[in-house]
Amino acid sequence: MTTLRIGELARTGNVNLETIRYYEREGLMRPPQRTPSGHRAYAPGDVLRLRFIKQSHALGFTLTEIKELLALKVAPNQPCIDVVRQIEAKALEVKTKIAHLQAIERTLDNLKASCQGRCSVSECPILESLDSGRRS
Repeated sequence: MTTLRIGELARTGNVNLETIRYYEREGLMRPPQRTPSGHRAYAPGDVLRLRFIKQSHALGFTLTEIKELLALKVAPNQPCIDVVRQIEAKALEVKTKIAHLQAIERTLDNLKASCQGRCSVSECPILESLDSGRRS
């Protein structure tokens, strides 16, 4: 069986060496076998696991949530309803964040509309609004 050293795994997975070490410490990556000289020796399946972690992280899953998803993969014949629930929860979280960001955008637009930039800073309605803690 061909193994990969940590640098090869990092290049293949397009991550930093320290990211792999971090994932190992956090329990996302299994501790690798060691060569007689002490080097980490990763199996080809570790590349897939690393890609799974990266893709899940890119979709906004936390490391704890990724651990939960990885744990679900241990029993491949069980129904995938728990996976669907994880996806639904993450989608709801994203929608909530989007709504919050849209509210921030509206507030910023209202603040900008309150001042044309022709007054002095001491009379700026934007700064006054921020001082008062009032939302426009």
